Amino acid sequence: MAGQVEAEMHALLTEAFAPSGLVITNDSAAHHGHSGDDGSGESHFTIEIESAAFTGVSRLDRQRMINKALGDIPGERVHALAIKASSPED
Repeated sequence: MAGQVEAEMHALLTEAFAPSGLVITNDSAAHHGHSGDDGSGESHFTIEIESAAFTGVSRLDRQRMINKALGDIPGERVHALAIKASSPED
């Protein structure tokens, strides 16, 4: 079952990019006791997203778009995000 932050990220990314594929993996358990682990169980995530919105956009700009769509989540409420963003043409 998705936690509150994971569910919020899913909703924000779906609204912003209408993805053809979206998988959010909670990696927090693998980082238990490490730097950035706040004990919430929602501190580290991997986002795999495919969207036509990323067509012709550089990898860095795709990450910027995702971070902007997520608002205060990256760096404030989540310690680490690994982002794998692609377009259907990739």
